[in-house]
Amino acid sequence: MPLNYLLIESLQGFHHYYGDDFKIECPTGSGLFLTIREIADELSRRLARLFLKDASGERPALRYHLKLAHDPHFRDYVLFHEYFHGDTERGVGASHQTGWTGLIAKLLNPPRKPSGDGGGRSQHWHSGTAADQKSRPKVRISSHST
Repeated sequence: MPLNYLLIESLQGFHHYYGDDFKIECPTGSGLFLTIREIADELSRRLARLFLKDASGERPALRYHLKLAHDPHFRDYVLFHEYFHGDTERGVGASHQTGWTGLIAKLLNPPRKPSGDGGGRSQHWHSGTAADQKSRPKVRISSHST
């Protein structure tokens, strides 16, 4: 998670410098060319999918924790594990110390408008519309283990 997050943040900075004219084939060999921002957005979506409900209504990170995945009292409380199994996406390791994994909250946050003062870093990388923000899934963030 930490390297993924740092990569996304770096890509956002590169897009700020290069703009929309600089495009890269993504995924490699697809023939599809995306801006650096679009690539950062895609990587963010891929990370977010660990924590968001899929088509079957389960969160991949909690799929193998039956109580957390299905119990109505627990299913909307998301745990941030230390790391994730590469094949199953299962959250493993400690969940009571969120550490770097808690950064997913920043990627799930709706975009903020820049202050307009022109100074400092861009406040947020996403360029979603108000309609996009309303359609974003809501999750309750919890760092408590069960």
